[in-house]
Amino acid sequence: MNNTYVTIMAGGVGSRFWPASRTSKPKQFLDMLGMGKSLLRLTFERFLPLCPAENIYVVTNAQYRALVKEHLPELSEQQILCEPSRNNTAPCVAYAAFKLHQLNPDASMIVAPADHLITKEEAFLSRIRMALDFADGKNALLTLGIQPNKPHTGYGYIQFRSPATEGDVHEVAAFTEKPNKEKAQAFLDSGNYLWNAGIFIWKTRSVLQAFQDYAKEIYDILEEGKSVYNSSEEQAFINQAYPSTPRISIDYAIMEKADNVYTIPADIGWSDLGTWDSIYQLLQKDQQQNAVSGVSCHLLDAKDNMIHGAKDKLVVVKGIKDFIVVDDEDVLLIYPKSDEQGIKQVINALKENGKEHYL
Repeated sequence: MNNTYVTIMAGGVGSRFWPASRTSKPKQFLDMLGMGKSLLRLTFERFLPLCPAENIYVVTNAQYRALVKEHLPELSEQQILCEPSRNNTAPCVAYAAFKLHQLNPDASMIVAPADHLITKEEAFLSRIRMALDFADGKNALLTLGIQPNKPHTGYGYIQFRSPATEGDVHEVAAFTEKPNKEKAQAFLDSGNYLWNAGIFIWKTRSVLQAFQDYAKEIYDILEEGKSVYNSSEEQAFINQAYPSTPRISIDYAIMEKADNVYTIPADIGWSDLGTWDSIYQLLQKDQQQNAVSGVSCHLLDAKDNMIHGAKDKLVVVKGIKDFIVVDDEDVLLIYPKSDEQGIKQVINALKENGKEHYL
């Protein structure tokens, strides 16, 4: 247990959940599901059966240090890794790997997003333990693959080889980015494709070797600070070096290039909570299939809507169908649910029109 460490990635802004998720307080710090705990807190507690709290680290943007400390008071300052810039997931993972490897050269490292939902936690822990056991004796990079239940076009897919290499650990044949509907259906029908959940397991030495082999620029920049990790000089080095790392995801930088990648199929009740519709799918509905979160509602001739707001406000809705209605502080959003991907364009337009204070 002492060799197992967790890195929670919590630096995103959650723009697809605007206006509830703002730059000043993004979705990982919100109770999106009405469970009384933020998504970050739920993620932290999910890993406590695997390792002690002192082995759990959070990588976040520097502006969220205080928020992380507020939601996870168990963490020391050394356990909150602050990025001075948003450079995607590869530099974030490399930074954490260097830090943990300096701390414990035999460290096993689990990497997970802060804002996903997992309802089958015992099944999740079982799969993670299987991955840790496999990675412990091999130079292997593992990822959990989610058993797909529909031809989703918003996820990346992992093609795996059969039979399994060991237990239920399969060699990865290929990664495929978000497919169209027809290709996604073909993947589902084939039975050997999984959704890419972005949950990784490896030894720190294995992933650092992969960075050296496939993402050398990131490796070289952050390797220069190997003597200062876990010291009072660490943050100053990161502030200086980190912004110059390439902005690239861990999937593009390493996982799609390496030849020692494995996956474990997992039925764990997973959702990436990526859109308002994903929240809608999880919430209880009324007889007209309206989902209400937080706010008090009076609904008339309304159907298939996602409504979210503050508990001290009454929202009255009549005559609309399949809409997102979010009432949050100084913004009221009324937007077609079928076109929710367009919310990002709204955000871009607000930036262009000098209305960043609403973001």
